[in-house]
Amino acid sequence: MAFEKVKIRSYDSRIDRERVEEFERRCEVGPAESVFLFTDTMGDPICRIRNSPQYKMLVAELHHELVGVIQGSIKIVTICSPVEDQSRVGYILGLRVAPCHRRKGIGLSLVKHLEEWLIDNHVDFAYMATDKDNEASVKLFTDKLGFIKFRTPAILVHPVSQRRMHISPTIEIAKLKIEDAERLYRKFMGSSTEFFPKDIDRVLRNKLSLGTWIAYPRGESWDKEINSGQLPPNWAVLSVWNSGDLFKLRVGKAPLSCLMYAKTSRLIDRAFPCLRIPTFPDVFSPFGFYFMYGLHQYGPRSGVLVRSLCRFVHNMAMELEEDCKVIVTEVGGFDNLRLHIPHWKLLSCAEDLWCIKALRKEAQDTLFRLTKSPASRALFVDPREV
Repeated sequence: MAFEKVKIRSYDSRIDRERVEEFERRCEVGPAESVFLFTDTMGDPICRIRNSPQYKMLVAELHHELVGVIQGSIKIVTICSPVEDQSRVGYILGLRVAPCHRRKGIGLSLVKHLEEWLIDNHVDFAYMATDKDNEASVKLFTDKLGFIKFRTPAILVHPVSQRRMHISPTIEIAKLKIEDAERLYRKFMGSSTEFFPKDIDRVLRNKLSLGTWIAYPRGESWDKEINSGQLPPNWAVLSVWNSGDLFKLRVGKAPLSCLMYAKTSRLIDRAFPCLRIPTFPDVFSPFGFYFMYGLHQYGPRSGVLVRSLCRFVHNMAMELEEDCKVIVTEVGGFDNLRLHIPHWKLLSCAEDLWCIKALRKEAQDTLFRLTKSPASRALFVDPREV
């Protein structure tokens, strides 16, 4: 078998950095069916996982040629199954194999070596995310590696236009101090949200996290109320991560209608700005994006507050980041939040796919309860793993 001749070892920036950069340029980064493809890692192949508490990158060599890479990270999260349970989980990402060396077992070997690292570090579960239409990836993890299909989150994408989005004057939006944001998240998401990170404070203090904002009806004060627990009957919160400082995206395979609308909408907007036609940004060259995470709503009338926060983030991106072309978020496939988040179906993915696997016998019972728990439960998507 060809994979028996492959050497798997840890990534060494001194000798591998330029080789991996060239390898990623030669490989199509992302499934062929995906709308968005990664095109730039800002000169550091390991930058996507460097913000995680523990991380690892492996490379595969065949006759001194780089033929594959994989990355992984480890963190502690809250898993509700249905009672609160904290577990060590490993996230597998960035698996790529050179096109001319695929179907030779190299990808399988890379994953198995990464699993060994996860087991050595006492990880309870390994999980990964992929496009549900990426048949090769799905078969590798489910048929050959024993992963179970777990959740189907929705990736929602909204383009950043050249005009501000309207926010009702009856809604107040305030930026929270990091300490208050951490307290709010731990109280309302820490024990009720799947994959909530134990080190949420580290996430919020990361230089890529631009801040946390809360929306509530104007006239209702938030002064010291987070500590006392006396909160308004309706509110919503989210945080923003500047993913564009790590890597760039570009549109991969887009239908002709998408290309035509992108060009004509900008032309019409320049000629007739009074029509206020939604414009399609230039997403066919590498661009940056904001990722909204930690979205949470409270109260029967909080949907409009979620929409207002999303519009606020759009306006912030338009004013502060010339390179930011889209706003991205990911929520549980059955989470009611998705009904209130502005997005374009043309750019979004209705069903991403998460797969999970127990790496320790003691975790098997928890995995069974976890996979049987309602898919409608809120899901925390860590921005460090986007």
